[in-house]
Amino acid sequence: MKELMLGNKALARGLYEAGCSVVSSYPGTPSTEVTEEAAKFDDIYCEWAPNEKVAMEVAFGASLAGKRSFCGMKHVGLNVAADPLFTCSYTGVNAGMVICVADDAGMHSSQNEQDSRHHAIASKVPMLEPSDSEEAYAFAKKAYELSEEFDTPVIIKMCTRVAHSQSIVETGERVEPEARPYEKNIAKYVMMPGNAIRRHPIVEERTRKLTEYAEHCEFNRVEMGDTKLGIITSSTSYQYVKEVFGDKACILKLGMVNPLPEKLILDFAAKVEKLAIVEELDPIIENHCKQLGLTVTGKDVLPMEGEFSQNLVAEKLGASVPSHKDLEETMPGRPPVMCAGCPHRGLFFVLSKNKCTVLGDIGCYTLGAVAPLSAMDMTLCMGASISSIHGFNKAMGKESEGKTVAVIGDSTFMHSGMTGLANIAYNQSNSTVIILDNSITGMTGHQQNPTTGYNIKGDPAGKIDLESLCRSMGFQRVRVVDPYDLDACDKVVKEELAAEEPSVIISRRPCALLKYVKHNPPLRVEEENCVGCRSCMRLGCPAISIKNKKAVVDATLCVGCGVCQQLCKFDALQS
Repeated sequence: MKELMLGNKALARGLYEAGCSVVSSYPGTPSTEVTEEAAKFDDIYCEWAPNEKVAMEVAFGASLAGKRSFCGMKHVGLNVAADPLFTCSYTGVNAGMVICVADDAGMHSSQNEQDSRHHAIASKVPMLEPSDSEEAYAFAKKAYELSEEFDTPVIIKMCTRVAHSQSIVETGERVEPEARPYEKNIAKYVMMPGNAIRRHPIVEERTRKLTEYAEHCEFNRVEMGDTKLGIITSSTSYQYVKEVFGDKACILKLGMVNPLPEKLILDFAAKVEKLAIVEELDPIIENHCKQLGLTVTGKDVLPMEGEFSQNLVAEKLGASVPSHKDLEETMPGRPPVMCAGCPHRGLFFVLSKNKCTVLGDIGCYTLGAVAPLSAMDMTLCMGASISSIHGFNKAMGKESEGKTVAVIGDSTFMHSGMTGLANIAYNQSNSTVIILDNSITGMTGHQQNPTTGYNIKGDPAGKIDLESLCRSMGFQRVRVVDPYDLDACDKVVKEELAAEEPSVIISRRPCALLKYVKHNPPLRVEEENCVGCRSCMRLGCPAISIKNKKAVVDATLCVGCGVCQQLCKFDALQS
């Protein structure tokens, strides 16, 4: 059966057909849909884990038990999971274990642009890199065979364009292998120093065997064309190269990017007059070729940062493609902004009004940094807001305690916030932490988390009570506010900042986009009352604009939250 599939859906289909039994992931664009699609198969147990480290450890445990397993994450999530990754490279696996990491060149939804190939190299784990949906599907199936043949986890590296583009996939049937028996093996699986030191030579020997495999494996292929130019490439860059050059160049398309072959590359280079390397982000293939003594064109003409495109490849390598306008040239600008009715807006308005220093975190609420609210001073990584405010206040003391807060979402708090909160409770800084509880994981598309009471399929699940959790961690002051009530928020923020002890404020209201949320009718503007003072514009709500010096409410966007009404002194905004 043939089907047009997103790369992420195709990868999930490959997991299913390969007999994967256990999937544990943390949502992160552009990887999220792999697990969401896998959850549609009743033969696979799927879950959202609190973070990527937990997800990888769950997958390892399932592999240890003898069942094929999977965990998925975005590139920065692999940083979180690096601890188990580096060590399960030493232990190896029982049943096959596959890890998907999705890179985000261009930073469409990420705080950095790191290249996950470095993790594969450093952890000495093989990495496959598909260039379209068909390969994502095929590589997922083959990855389990490699995992079990070479006794190793296998990483599949996706990127935004492959994950979220569509191509034809011809699917098959699920083949579930017999569970591998679990056998106690202390020397293999207990990584205390005396055992680990004996595993390292095994890893190095495995790398040598994988390098030999890379010389002739089906993932790496040569496409001969005009021998004046040879191009070595991988992933979505291969698609750009093919569109620009077709058969006007010879192409070595690498699907296995760690370890890289040697003889295959040298033989290819010997057949062409000039050699170019086309790869997004870091020059990993290029540096490998230079170590082999080859002269190549690569990052001397192609950029180290950002996504590539057909136009870019053509321009930098002296070719041409049919001229067309970039998407950005044909569409009006749409800067990111919190949605109309977003529960975080009222809270950020209060923080901005009180001139608070706000240490932020990762989530859609990071948009609180955008004008006109401009209510965020720092965003680093998941959970860093809480750890950072502790250090900030320890360094500055009274100078900062009464005007500095940390903000973190409910899902991010469960991911990485609890340890930072424990540090505040244990080492006692006078810090105020605000948990923005919108009852969902918002930024990645409404996935459940441990505070929502539902699992990945929407069935009832264990629910963590944030108030009880914070109190049990040693916080005497735990307050809950409705962010739509500006006066209440203002009062609570001032009281907790004035308190001489650590405190937690839980700003609680469901995301305005959740299907079960019932909205009020949109507001309307009484033009006779509107004096054009623009107070309502201070919120940055996309439903409000100014026309002819009067406020205008877009009824298709407004959810009737009433926050703007609280700012209007002239009753111009009415229900």
